[in-house]
Amino acid sequence: MDNEHYRLNAVKRFKQLDSDIKKDLEAIVDLVAQICSVPIALITLLDEDTQWFNARKGVEIDCTDREVAFCNHTIQQNDVVTANDTTLDARFKDNPLVTGNPNLRFYAGAPLVTNDGFAIGGLCVLDTKPHTLTDHQLQTLRVLAKQVMNLMELNWSLGVMQQKHDESLRHKLTIQESEIKLNAMFNSSKDTHILVGRNLEVLAFNKAAANFVRQSYKKKLTKGKPIMDYSDPDVVPGLTRLFEQAFNGKTVRREWQMRPDTDDSRWKLIELVPIKNDRKDVIGVALNSTDITERKQHEDQINIQNAALTRIAIIQSHELRRPVASLLGIMALIRLENNKSLEYFDMIEHTINELDEKIRFIVRDSENTINNPMTVVA
Repeated sequence: MDNEHYRLNAVKRFKQLDSDIKKDLEAIVDLVAQICSVPIALITLLDEDTQWFNARKGVEIDCTDREVAFCNHTIQQNDVVTANDTTLDARFKDNPLVTGNPNLRFYAGAPLVTNDGFAIGGLCVLDTKPHTLTDHQLQTLRVLAKQVMNLMELNWSLGVMQQKHDESLRHKLTIQESEIKLNAMFNSSKDTHILVGRNLEVLAFNKAAANFVRQSYKKKLTKGKPIMDYSDPDVVPGLTRLFEQAFNGKTVRREWQMRPDTDDSRWKLIELVPIKNDRKDVIGVALNSTDITERKQHEDQINIQNAALTRIAIIQSHELRRPVASLLGIMALIRLENNKSLEYFDMIEHTINELDEKIRFIVRDSENTINNPMTVVA
């Protein structure tokens, strides 16, 4: 019971989320539903009596009674909980959500675990028919659950930072002391987080940021140093403009390709979030960066496939119509003239051969697209 008391206190930290974080969470449930091929995906929080939905897809309500929540089982486990057919699973078969509306038949949920070890809810996917996830889908569910927790921890950490800054003004504490305390809160995140001051100096950072700078620039990330010391020279002007927008109160998001002409090129999703005090003055900017290289590679593959399919569609709609129209015209001439001249049949044979070659090209191009999606037939 004592552990449940502390777990409920942890849940309270994540009930109130900023609108920007909520948008990110909604994007994640859309993504996980698409990857797992299910109509319903949820990010849940379980307090004493209620299961709350911090983000949802496929349902209209924002909560249920905790006593019927499938995630009650998920928060008791360290890994994904699955029920491929709930009517055959002893844990779920008598649940009102299975025996009655909405007649749920499939559930898989990954626990959301805080940095201090409390399971507060789950990232789950559901269906009204039996379903089985692949190993890839299960791993995606695990990874995205950790990303959900990172985003919510970051949101809470930024709120704590604001509170600590206000307290520092009242108690004459330095902002550096508050930033050091904040830094420890999100060191477990795999994404890089750097707090930047008004003079573009580094005020605080997490371990992931220090590791990234050391690996990418062979430098030690140091408080007080200019943030631009840890950037490629060709991106400094653009990054400076982004910081100007953030210090003017605007949250900025950009996809950025690092060192595009090198073998170690990586794509980053960069977010600059203005940090304000109670007087709405911007006192710093949180620079957050997520590696999205795999996502961009997947998008490139889709674009190449779409280009190949577009070529095929153009051939079908234009080039194939020309020989077919010619063939029909020649046959009309034969009927009109009642002429059995071999000249017409030679023309028909030529046109048919041309049509046959186009059809062969379409088949060849289609097979190459399916068998080797990263290649477009020249």
